[in-house]
Amino acid sequence: MTSPALPSESDAAVLEAVATGIPSALSDLGSLVRIPGMAWPAFDQAQLERSADAVATLARGTGVFDEVRVLRADIPGTDEQGQPAVLATRAARNGKPTILLYAHHDVQPPGDDALWETPPFEPTVRDGRLYGRGAADDKAGIMAHIGAIRAVADVLGDDLDLGIAMFVEGEEEYGSRSFAQFLSDNKDALRADAIVVADSGNWDSVTPGLTVSLRGNARFTLKVRTLDHASHSGMFGGAVPDAMMATVRLLATLWNEDGSVAVDGMTARDAETPEYTEETLRDEAGLLPGTTPIGDGTILSRIWNKPSITVIGIDATSVAAASNTLLPEVTVVISARVAPGQSGQDAYEALERHLRAHAPFGAELTFSDVDLGNPFLVDTSGWAVALTREAMRDGYGVPPVDLGVGGSIPFIADLVREFPQAQILVTGVEDPHSRAHSPNESLHLDTFRHAVATEALLLARMNAREI
Repeated sequence: MTSPALPSESDAAVLEAVATGIPSALSDLGSLVRIPGMAWPAFDQAQLERSADAVATLARGTGVFDEVRVLRADIPGTDEQGQPAVLATRAARNGKPTILLYAHHDVQPPGDDALWETPPFEPTVRDGRLYGRGAADDKAGIMAHIGAIRAVADVLGDDLDLGIAMFVEGEEEYGSRSFAQFLSDNKDALRADAIVVADSGNWDSVTPGLTVSLRGNARFTLKVRTLDHASHSGMFGGAVPDAMMATVRLLATLWNEDGSVAVDGMTARDAETPEYTEETLRDEAGLLPGTTPIGDGTILSRIWNKPSITVIGIDATSVAAASNTLLPEVTVVISARVAPGQSGQDAYEALERHLRAHAPFGAELTFSDVDLGNPFLVDTSGWAVALTREAMRDGYGVPPVDLGVGGSIPFIADLVREFPQAQILVTGVEDPHSRAHSPNESLHLDTFRHAVATEALLLARMNAREI
């Protein structure tokens, strides 16, 4: 069954309600950005509770939900509970479908405050962008949901029969450790015909993107040992391999000369990609003038459809504490992105085999803290995908681009498992200059306005559909 198009005056009313509500939505977004809610135990957990309460208050304020709760779920295999999440629900009426809206209220740590041009938790507007940690990832996703719901409720009033569930997680940046259990605990409340995951990006600041593929991930800690204690580098250097030498030699085997992955068993996906130039890559990624890109094939195939490996952390003697000593052990954290079509488990096993086979000088390797997530490919044939593309076209004023994303959203596999009949729509408010996870994270304000308009049109058009 195809969805009937809304009369043009209905579209106009929804878009006018969105425009009227944008100042309030941005003000509320600024209030959320001021809350430093980080899920890592090293940070003040009271702030995360404060953040969840603030989101619950916003949900209640829309006036559309039957129930709004702040909940936690157990972390499987532990005696711990996960971080606070917000679950707001509204039952469908008169045979209308139900949509589940996802976002997360926790944020990445700010990192070095000195690298921020303005304080990370003080929202600041300049040059058409809102700066602050979480301004884009993903508190703007929350406010896109809230802003769209407000607009549709204002226009439709008692004619709003659409079922709406909103799930705002509190630990996405910390690995979503209780996510699967939360879904199981609240399966009936979360069941929906379509699921919008508002945690991705767009083609650019004016062109919307519907994410249709995501790479998976395989992240783990590797300890390399060559000695049972530290030794004098002058007395034994040249005969005894220290752990740093072994680690450097070992890590270098992970890549070919051009920087592409050299691990046998990590696969790539064969799929066409849109035109994307090296100049665009340099602009969006911040490549230094003398630094060349890595890998082979089209640039987007390297990001969307091929694996990558990054060393994201290392424990060794600091520069300030350096001495003439052979290090007995070095620990690194390796983060691999897994191409669509291969499981995170298979990719991790290939990596472990490779590292064990290439350990130099008989170095002892220990693997721990393995965290895996599977890639995702969207079935683009469903009615909800068609509705979303139409809403993006009308909300942004230009047709959307189907995107692959080099990053990972591992919990989507949990959504697919629990709700196999639901159509999953991965959208977002970020543009390529948002710098999510980096200093000076920001939200492009016009992109936000268009994203709210898109979601409001989608909700209104779903309300006109029967199941």
